[in-house]
Amino acid sequence: MTRIQRAAERYPGGDPAAGIETRHALSFGPHYDPDNLRFGALLACNEERLAPGAGFDEHPHSHTEIVTWVVEGELTHHDTAGHTTVVRAGDLQRLSAADGVRHVERNDADVPLVFVQMWLAPLSPAGEPSYEVVRGLDGAYALPAAGAVLHVHRLGAGATTPVPEAGDVYVHVVRGTVRLGHEDLAPGDAARLTDARGLGLAATEEAEVLLWEMGAR
Repeated sequence: MTRIQRAAERYPGGDPAAGIETRHALSFGPHYDPDNLRFGALLACNEERLAPGAGFDEHPHSHTEIVTWVVEGELTHHDTAGHTTVVRAGDLQRLSAADGVRHVERNDADVPLVFVQMWLAPLSPAGEPSYEVVRGLDGAYALPAAGAVLHVHRLGAGATTPVPEAGDVYVHVVRGTVRLGHEDLAPGDAARLTDARGLGLAATEEAEVLLWEMGAR
């Protein structure tokens, strides 16, 4: 089964007056849809745009695997587990909230910041918070805590890549355009695939795509 969600169908959020613009793919905050609560392990997939100087003040998380992909600019991160980092375009950040952690996310640079933040449900919610940054990720990133793997695809025009034959696959187009089966996907579009077999992604122009491979839940 394939479900396509267009960029325009995402729920608007954030605080535009404060320089924060958010687009949610799944139910989030006041945008409650009982038919769109999660997909596999994925609880949220948020497109975030922060103006210079804007950011999220300290706030809590628990029992969540938080994976952030920086598209443009620099994300400054602080957390109560003692981590302070600057995450740049092409870097992946992973924060395992476990029993509880608080963090701050800001754009301290003088250029706009764009990132995609994805929340996944852990297989086991207990434990101590942990944190990691992978610089210049190109390829796959395993997230065993959620039973998932993130594939980062940068495809030149005309290039193709197979879609994993997994119980659940989530495809998010960061930039460019791709064809998935008979569907054309543009930036911000997403596809949710259940028990997909024999599918591939084909870039109709230079593209960057995030693809989650997850077991059936």
